[in-house]
Amino acid sequence: MGSTFGHLFRVTTFGESHGGGVGAIVDGCPPQLELSEADIQVDLDRRKPGQSKIVTPRREDDRAQILSGVFEGKTLGTPIMILVQNKDARSQDYSEMAEKFRPSHADATYQAKYGIRNWQGGGRSSARETIGRVAAGVIAKKILKQAAGVEIIAYVRQVKDLVAPDIDPNTVTLEQVESNILRCPDSVMAEKMIDFIDKIRRDGNSVGGIVECVARNVPVGLGDPVFDKLEADLAKAVMSLPASKGFEIGSGFDGVHLTGREHNDEFYMDGDRLRTRTNNSGGIQGGISNGENIILRVAFKPTATILLEQKTVSVAGEETTLTGRGRHDPCVLPRAVPMVEAMVALVLCDRYLTQKTVSI
Repeated sequence: MGSTFGHLFRVTTFGESHGGGVGAIVDGCPPQLELSEADIQVDLDRRKPGQSKIVTPRREDDRAQILSGVFEGKTLGTPIMILVQNKDARSQDYSEMAEKFRPSHADATYQAKYGIRNWQGGGRSSARETIGRVAAGVIAKKILKQAAGVEIIAYVRQVKDLVAPDIDPNTVTLEQVESNILRCPDSVMAEKMIDFIDKIRRDGNSVGGIVECVARNVPVGLGDPVFDKLEADLAKAVMSLPASKGFEIGSGFDGVHLTGREHNDEFYMDGDRLRTRTNNSGGIQGGISNGENIILRVAFKPTATILLEQKTVSVAGEETTLTGRGRHDPCVLPRAVPMVEAMVALVLCDRYLTQKTVSI
């Protein structure tokens, strides 16, 4: 089972949803980067359960512990191990799922591939695995910010059919994103989305949507042709997140409605810098970053485990029904925002360190 991501900046996540804990080992971080548990905690708090009425009510502090790789507040250049202990697992809520496959979940495919699965909370298929990714993403973001001034901000763009059309990825701020529990910087639309998700939650159902992400001040030249294009790396990264089902960059699927004349990003000189007048390419051309903002979107499906009766099949191959129990997100989007940021940061950091010799 693949649990390591990256080449020069490598991240290995570990742990199961209802095991002793989860976390990550980060290898390839340059020495002398200032890093503390408090730094990591900021994004873990954005990801953790129980933070509002529209996410799972599981109560976890998700306190980060740095067990290696940092001395006197600075990285050593050696592997950094980060651990978060599980404290509020209720495995009894999943007892029926030991014998029955949840529709659209990983239960059946894990069983078919490995012949064994951890049915307690889904094991490695649980979104709790992403704690390690988010923790590692904090380190990646710090490297990128300090070395190149890169800023990565994600936010909720759409919930089901409710779309926030007026968010400008070029100017949106983290403060705007964090101004409400949904992490949608359009405050008016956010209230409508929150009310809708809360109704879905009370019905025992779930709903999906789209997270958009912008990376600013990305250096020119990241990414390689032909199979290692930057957008291909980003697609793999975000599509490895739980519940992700779609990826697009720049104009994305809307680009099919344009002609080449309309879609092409014309060049101009901004002082001594080559720029594009539009950004339908999403900051990447020929698989290589061109210096414009990288703008991408990730579609997340409705959470698979719902509190409604559904038809399914048992481990023994018998058709039956299953009503989900336990504590689950009615919508993954608010907690997916820091996850998307983390995966984008991991890709860009890995590519940057490959491209440059960095001195922190």
